[in-house]
Amino acid sequence: MSPLSIFCLVAVLATATTVCARGNSIRDNLKPTEWISPRELENAPSVDEITFEKLQETPAEEAAELVNQIYHLSQLSRKIEPSYAPSPSDIPVYTYTPTGQRVNTKLNQLVSTVQQQPHFGQQEVTIFITGLPQQKLRDAARANQKLIQAYLQAYNGQVQVQGGQDADSEQDTSSSEESSNSKQTKPSGNLVVIDLGAVIRNFEELVLLDINRVGAAIGNTLVQLTSQTDVPQEVIYIVAQGIGAHVAGAAARQYTRQTGNKLRRITAMDPSKIFARKPNTLVGLARGNADFVDAIHTSAYGLGSAARAGDVDFYPNGPSVAMPGTDNIIEASLRATRYFAETVRPGNDRNFPAVAAESLQQYKNNNGNGRRAYMGIAADYDLEGDYILQVNAKSPFGKSAPAKKQNSYHGIHQTSGRSSSNN
Repeated sequence: MSPLSIFCLVAVLATATTVCARGNSIRDNLKPTEWISPRELENAPSVDEITFEKLQETPAEEAAELVNQIYHLSQLSRKIEPSYAPSPSDIPVYTYTPTGQRVNTKLNQLVSTVQQQPHFGQQEVTIFITGLPQQKLRDAARANQKLIQAYLQAYNGQVQVQGGQDADSEQDTSSSEESSNSKQTKPSGNLVVIDLGAVIRNFEELVLLDINRVGAAIGNTLVQLTSQTDVPQEVIYIVAQGIGAHVAGAAARQYTRQTGNKLRRITAMDPSKIFARKPNTLVGLARGNADFVDAIHTSAYGLGSAARAGDVDFYPNGPSVAMPGTDNIIEASLRATRYFAETVRPGNDRNFPAVAAESLQQYKNNNGNGRRAYMGIAADYDLEGDYILQVNAKSPFGKSAPAKKQNSYHGIHQTSGRSSSNN
């Protein structure tokens, strides 16, 4: 049986029962025999039968079960190694001028491109690593555009992107994702988009992505960026989506290996499950990869992962399969990007107050009271532990309740059930 044949679509009642009995979480301590039987494994179709489009069209709970089965099978085999690594010359990158004009380049040409941009790196440099193909998924295009527009507004006072098309046709400009009268005469930062999602053309390539190899290529580019353009590493901030979050972790580790210095911050927007990994090799985002690592989990039991990924992990309505107002796990995963984008908009950085809690039920039992922090751009660097919050089904997504600064909280993460409701 070929390696790819172990990845499959299966509906195994015994596994589902086991998961429910363990609090609806994906536990590494499950025995392989509890995941799937050899006969069911042998009869299962291969991963190339899964498409992003199908996951987008399938109800969230059903799609989540399929993805979880694929994940379990990948861990059962332990023979599946990452084999897909797009070349730096194939990974699209674009930067933005102070007027909002997009400049297209490739990862291997990023340094030479920004060298031609006056004042680049004199203030904050945000690097956005995408994780899903926006060319195929409208939800991805929409979420990415929201985040890009938010940064252009925050840095340059620009609301619309010049030289690019707004992927969101909704007339929601009155929301906190859009509204701001901010006018700036001087840019306060630079935005770089590494469109990794553009070269993840199908679900199979996502499953087999060589996270460490791609991350090393990005990390080496960051080394060149700081050494050849005089950009200090203290101003570099990586925000990364889905599997791109793990690539960001690998990039940061490579940067530290090469320079001895750490990047300032990494924000993970629904970090994905890791399906393929080499034996005895560290892979994936983790606390310590940067001075501060924070993660937002919006599809913990779907396309994302419930596992802690940072110094502080935020679980809106959760952890759960999906978010209020979402119909599928693709949209749910991308809500993390939408939530974060909302906080980037000037004046909205404290829209998502969260409470240190071990479960959504504990959060509700305490009526949302307890140690508090802000999810998103305003997260304090001294935060630690797990935080729960509730969100709105439509933009503005943040509840905007008052909150005060929190030092730290260490909680044992417990789940309250796989639910995408806001009740």
